[in-house]
Amino acid sequence: MSTHRLFVALRPPREIREILLAAMHGIAGARWQSDDQLHLTLRFIGDVDRHKAEDVAAALGPLYAPAVTARVAGVGLFERQGRPHMVWAGVEPHAPLAALHRKVDQLLARVGVAAETRAFTPHITLARLNRGSGPVAPFLALNSDLSSPAFDFGHVTLYESELGHGGSRYHPVARYPLDGENSATSAAATASTSSQVAAKPSSLP
Repeated sequence: MSTHRLFVALRPPREIREILLAAMHGIAGARWQSDDQLHLTLRFIGDVDRHKAEDVAAALGPLYAPAVTARVAGVGLFERQGRPHMVWAGVEPHAPLAALHRKVDQLLARVGVAAETRAFTPHITLARLNRGSGPVAPFLALNSDLSSPAFDFGHVTLYESELGHGGSRYHPVARYPLDGENSATSAAATASTSSQVAAKPSSLP
């Protein structure tokens, strides 16, 4: 049976992505993200079979939360085994994004997705680095005050990640509105999406 690599994320609007794209330079050998790859991950799920993918899409249907007003705030660095691994743009405020992360976690737990164990740091990945990448300190210093106007995250999206030679491609599977309305609308939309998933066993739509 085919598998689907899933994650749950927030997609910033075009004008915010343009600000991020303009800052993406200055590290030799970095693998900069494309416009289509820019997102804030709420929850990485990983590889699941088609039946579990349907369960995940349905589980997120009752998601009930208001839209989150946020802004880009500075940049940061993640390391792996003591080496620079990723540079990212921070997103604030932390509290409503962390609350949304917990709600997603709780809904996914109902269909057997293990709870996230890593600390949640709201961020948008800008570039992935390897041993051959140049120094990152100049980039971090130059963009320490990177910022954006306030903007709204109006919906949560379930994505499928497709690995390829040019990097990952992300395909939206289902969207869940963050508008404070009751969850019936989301549940109905998710049921429709789940039917589409079932009709396409080789890949999610």
